[in-house]
Amino acid sequence: MSPSPRTPKTATARQRPAATKPRRPRKDADLPCNPQQHELIGTATNQTLAGNPLVSVRAADLAGSAGYLLKALGQSPLKAGAHLGGYLKELRAIVGGTSTIAPDPKDKRFADPAWQSNVFLRALLQSYLAGQGEFNRFIESTDLPPLEKSRAQFVASLLADAIAPSNSPLTNPAALRKLVDTGGLSLARGIRHFAQDILGKRGLPSQVDSTSFKVGENIATSKGEVVFRNEMFELLQFAPTTGSAYARPLVMSPPQINKYYAIDLAPEKSLIKWIQDSGVNLFVISWRNPTSEHRDWGLSEYALCLDQAVDVARQITGSPDVNMWGSCSGGITLAAYLGWLAARGEGHKVANTSWAVCVLDMPSALDDTTLGLFATPAALRAAKASSKRKGVLSGQDMARMFAWMRPNDLIWNYWVNNYLLGNKPPAFDILAWNNDTTRLPAQLHADYLDLVQQNPYSNPGTLSIAGESIDMTQVKVGAYVIGGTTDHITPWQGCYGTARLFGEDATYVLSNAGHLQSLVNPPGNPKSFYYAAPASFSDPESWLQNAGERQQGSWWSHWREWIQQRSGESLAAPKKAGSRKYPPLCAAPGTYVMEH
Repeated sequence: MSPSPRTPKTATARQRPAATKPRRPRKDADLPCNPQQHELIGTATNQTLAGNPLVSVRAADLAGSAGYLLKALGQSPLKAGAHLGGYLKELRAIVGGTSTIAPDPKDKRFADPAWQSNVFLRALLQSYLAGQGEFNRFIESTDLPPLEKSRAQFVASLLADAIAPSNSPLTNPAALRKLVDTGGLSLARGIRHFAQDILGKRGLPSQVDSTSFKVGENIATSKGEVVFRNEMFELLQFAPTTGSAYARPLVMSPPQINKYYAIDLAPEKSLIKWIQDSGVNLFVISWRNPTSEHRDWGLSEYALCLDQAVDVARQITGSPDVNMWGSCSGGITLAAYLGWLAARGEGHKVANTSWAVCVLDMPSALDDTTLGLFATPAALRAAKASSKRKGVLSGQDMARMFAWMRPNDLIWNYWVNNYLLGNKPPAFDILAWNNDTTRLPAQLHADYLDLVQQNPYSNPGTLSIAGESIDMTQVKVGAYVIGGTTDHITPWQGCYGTARLFGEDATYVLSNAGHLQSLVNPPGNPKSFYYAAPASFSDPESWLQNAGERQQGSWWSHWREWIQQRSGESLAAPKKAGSRKYPPLCAAPGTYVMEH
């Protein structure tokens, strides 16, 4: 890691974008009534890019994993024959109409009633499920080592997903009906969508129709000002909307992957607006989208950017210290910064911290995940070499890699919707944000991969930031940590480990949502609930058993009370943003968020 980052130049010229007439924000109620569109939205919002994947799944890894299938066949021919016999026996039952095989009720691929009412389609489906089941049972019965067995199962699942009868235009009942109903227009539209994706997205199906979403017009519209800019980030100040404001400001470190405005979509689900309405003076970093010329920006440089942001917020508000917030990979940067402050004896700058869907125990984030199967030393070296050669890891490459980790949700769903049915992908603000990808500098990518191997936040002395050795046991801050029950990107058990790093007095909150939904979780959803309790148990399961009663509603209200109690005295709200030293440069959302 780079030991001595340079100090970026600061912009002082005031710039304000030309006034435009804002479009009406798109609300959930505006979404199409098509159930399949709603299903696509629900599935995709659970699969946002966020902090994964940083490790490439190389063709050589997939080929090697396929080799394990052949190895299993060679080592266990008798077991293979037995399972083949089981499959043939089930085929006889399918032909005779006595098979009871049925898809998982949660498998939306086969929800169409025709899969059960049509004799041919039912037999085709049952044959597919029988073959898939016997193949999986065969792999499980082999004597392959656990890692080889898991990789073989992954490759088998890729193959099974690809040949599912729902993916064929000749056997998908919904596609056949629409082909007849539209007189072939659905097929023509599907071919056009396929051609557009081949040319524009290198074969990855489009997940969202982003045409109706414009940053600064109908998303990212909270009122604020850019009060500082250097070559790496802009600092946005969002002043309170209340008559009074708390003395201690909140400085937010968002992920470097994707852009900050996930927390400022439609006003009714904007965390930024919620914080403004809470009387908290908020400062949000908007990272620049780096290019290959910024390949040397690493974790040290990004951590020192936080120090600049903190000093600007302290100067503008007159507060001797701040509270901070870190989301996902932005939390990883925040932890590095806090360790750097502690090493320099400057920990007094930050009083309390909030951590959203952030795992600091890096290996635990990969345990029991598909990505963890391929996070080998060789794969890590290859991933570093690839981004070093290009200068950056592109958001498009990350999205493509991520999609093939979960192809049913992120490939074949859209294959059916966009190509077989000829539909446009859904228009939804969260998906539009997720599609607005950013790049990672090669050095930051390499530093993140080093975290996987070194696990420095749990192993003091293995990470150096700007020449200072990091020891998280020396970091003394209040902590509020949020995890999501269905988050497979930063599993809630790993997020609980983050809370434990800050002691038993840290507050851990478990929300009933996935990675992004646990963050974008405004009050008003009757299905929302959460658990909240101190992180006083050594393991997450014991914590959950003793966390008390489930709380209905959004954790936002719970956090508001927590942060207000830790934000100092209440003063008259500032009449304008910035200060004499740091005057406003332009209106939020700023200029860096517009870069592609």
